[in-house]
Amino acid sequence: MSERRRVVITGLGAVSSIGIGVENFVAGIREGRNGASPIASFDASGFPYVTAGEVHDFEPGAILERLDVERWGRSSLFSAAAARLAVQDAKLDPELLSASRAGSIMGTTAGEAQVLQAAVEQWVAKGLDNVDGRLAAMTPVSQIANSVNHELRLTGDAQTIPTACSASNMALGYAYDLVRTGEADFMLAGGADAVNRACHAGFYRLGALAEDLSRPFDLNRSGILTGEGGAVLLLEPLNHAVARGARIYAEVLGYGVNCDARHMVNPDAPSIAECIRIAHRYAGVKPEQIDYICAHGTGTPTNDHTEVSAVREVFGERIPPISSIKSMIGHTMGAASAFGAIVCGKALEDGFLPPTANLDKLDPALGDGLDVVPGRARPATLNIVQNQGLAFGGNNVVTIFGRVA
Repeated sequence: MSERRRVVITGLGAVSSIGIGVENFVAGIREGRNGASPIASFDASGFPYVTAGEVHDFEPGAILERLDVERWGRSSLFSAAAARLAVQDAKLDPELLSASRAGSIMGTTAGEAQVLQAAVEQWVAKGLDNVDGRLAAMTPVSQIANSVNHELRLTGDAQTIPTACSASNMALGYAYDLVRTGEADFMLAGGADAVNRACHAGFYRLGALAEDLSRPFDLNRSGILTGEGGAVLLLEPLNHAVARGARIYAEVLGYGVNCDARHMVNPDAPSIAECIRIAHRYAGVKPEQIDYICAHGTGTPTNDHTEVSAVREVFGERIPPISSIKSMIGHTMGAASAFGAIVCGKALEDGFLPPTANLDKLDPALGDGLDVVPGRARPATLNIVQNQGLAFGGNNVVTIFGRVA
């Protein structure tokens, strides 16, 4: 068996509706900035709800160095740009990275749905023979990770994981295993998705779409806002990070994965609770050691109640502060857990509790003793934090991070 190495996070890259680059993104999180705006990426006039967490100031050509932006879809460009930003943030020599055993594991929900939509629209309007041939090459879901490897000249794994809203937590776990076992020297892990008509329509038909704002844990919450962006973390062995004098955001302590497949869209509290327990066992921690939970926190009445019930099942009466960053950036689908992991890393490094924005009145049905950090971030000393990703079909993944003294 290969050696077991401690794995740390040394680079963070974010492309979000509240800021591009980790410092801009986290500044937006700390102040509770609202990233919602009228949808511009497709004609939403036929929908009663026309708001999403879109990234309006994204100029991929200003970040990317190798990709031809005309030949990659928006989700892939988010992915590659966030990865490039993560490497820059890590102050890691790109030549060293490309010469090492390094690759990318990326999560997504819809892949390049915008590209597919464009192809279908051309087909309907002009006929199949007149569809732009470049769109076919952009469409495969594998392009989300391929874009990272191509941009950074990586020769290791390029895996795209499509387990919906927990996909980037799954990607983090996979990448962590590759580095800790010595199969890889560095890994880029995260996720990317773009706002698109199919997801917007799907959540609307489910009755799970909010009209204007995401309000997790609020008495009057009504649903999600679809969001978009790319979030990537650079993982490397602790000893290598220390030797090169890298800034270390956090150590990846472990993760838990399960899939109950009980219902297509309705989450199951006992299964979520068991996933949390698996993560704790793998990470070697106890519930009382967790200082903060970055919730899946979609803002639907069902998800919030079920998630809090699962947390209570594990933690009992002592529930750590728990908040939802989706209140600010919307539900970024396959990138959601990676955005949560970035916030966890910065919270450990800088000492703060990320907030839940847009909270007017905490839902009393969620029970007593619940601290959702309303409004803005507040100072806190954190040592171990928990990041929850809960996807349709019961695909649950929980990651655990610790501060490196």
